[in-house]
Amino acid sequence: MKRQYLGDSKDSFKWDYHDYVAQEIGCKELQIVWLLTADDDGLDGNTPPEQFDAARPEVVAFCKRLRKYREPEMLVCLPGTTGAHYKVCLYKSDEQLSNAKRASYFSGLRVAPRSLLFLDPDNGFEPEKSCSNKHVRYAEIQGLLSGMPPDAVVSVFQHFRRKSFPEDFARIRERLISGYSTAIFWHSLMFVSISSSAKMIEDVLRANRKYAHGKSLTVLT
Repeated sequence: MKRQYLGDSKDSFKWDYHDYVAQEIGCKELQIVWLLTADDDGLDGNTPPEQFDAARPEVVAFCKRLRKYREPEMLVCLPGTTGAHYKVCLYKSDEQLSNAKRASYFSGLRVAPRSLLFLDPDNGFEPEKSCSNKHVRYAEIQGLLSGMPPDAVVSVFQHFRRKSFPEDFARIRERLISGYSTAIFWHSLMFVSISSSAKMIEDVLRANRKYAHGKSLTVLT
């Protein structure tokens, strides 16, 4: 994730969706793993939050503030914005990820019971032939799954990458070593949810379907 992306249309989908799911499945915590990378001179991050027109007005207003200040720490205020009762825990919101320090980056991460753990890489899952600091590795997902409580869920940001999201999700599932999964997508952005518990993924699937109802969103199972 780059600071320049904060508050754009993808962020509007990102925070509206994760706030909804965290409440719907009864999470006590939304843990955000930022996977920060340096800003660049690209145009990514310029789309206004209201472009995701399915977001609740209070989330759009929240994203406009994020866009103004570009501070990841502002996410601790998300539950108060929507009237939710979970708490937000930020992980390394001021440390940039590098491939040379990946092991140490994840070493201090502890997943709380009944939590939604959101991983926010620039691009998503590692591609077929390479992996940069813009990706999360399948081995890292497996390490999280093996050490986290069964009533916790991992959600991963996945940007569009030259194949349809149904095709991409099918390949992601093939490469996951273990766990159950479901996904939801809009435009060029997909969120993939993974848990060691089939029941937790069934709960997320129900929440996804409720969230997508009447919106230009697609749920994958």
